[in-house]
Amino acid sequence: MIDRYLLRYFLAVIERGNFSKAAASCNVSQPTLSAGIAKLETLLGRALFHRTNRRVELTDAGAQLAGHARRIEAEFTAAERDVRQAPTAPTLRLGILASLPAAWIEAYANRLVLNGSGERVEFIEGRERDLAERLARGSIDAALSIVRDDVRFPAERLFSEGYSLAMGANHRFAHRDIIDGAELSSEPMIVRRHCELLSETSRYFTARGVRPFFPARVTSDDRALRLVRSGLAITVMPDCFRAPGVLRPRLADFPFTREVGLLFAERGDVASLRERRSLALLVETIDQHVGEQG
Repeated sequence: MIDRYLLRYFLAVIERGNFSKAAASCNVSQPTLSAGIAKLETLLGRALFHRTNRRVELTDAGAQLAGHARRIEAEFTAAERDVRQAPTAPTLRLGILASLPAAWIEAYANRLVLNGSGERVEFIEGRERDLAERLARGSIDAALSIVRDDVRFPAERLFSEGYSLAMGANHRFAHRDIIDGAELSSEPMIVRRHCELLSETSRYFTARGVRPFFPARVTSDDRALRLVRSGLAITVMPDCFRAPGVLRPRLADFPFTREVGLLFAERGDVASLRERRSLALLVETIDQHVGEQG
């Protein structure tokens, strides 16, 4: 197999007329170029140049190779040029809050595949703080995350929701719409480690003398829902989470809410980003799911 650099050495000698000038044009030393020509001649089993003190001349084999070498080099150059000039699909680096339903992100991914117009989206999942740090560094362009009143990033609010209990359909309180936290003193509970309201939830139950057994500590909300449905335990989750066999009664005197929306990197072109088809599809997906639950 003949490497491209050997053909480039060969053509440089033809164009420059001697080895020293050819080596300079290829940015290599003369011994390196000479070794390359010798290797090419060994591979082909033919001498390619008649070497004299003043100038090198092509042998018949060299003359035959020259035409092929020029065509091959021209094709390499054309291929490089075409690839460099080819338009690249824009990439949206999108942060996704970990405490959002996986089904929503799946629905969004489906829309991208069907209607994304070739735009590429890189999903980066994380907690609220992780996504904020990435936005500040500029390592993501936008984030679907919690929008707080003191938000320091350009933001677009999409929906608001509260938090409620999640329990299996066969739970003893399944018939209740509202449950007082003090009534749950004997209930095992699942800890959702990435929940942004973890500290507030803990203080709420502690203030009511509830110190539950924790049979599971999870980072996956899908796993939390499945464990709840099994009847193993209950948990507190944002209202957006729904699953067959899981009921969502309110928790008395638990007033916490969250606003979810798009946050944009401070140094980014927000107007240009917001016009991207990929973000429009995301907003459409969120609006649809929120509307279905409303």
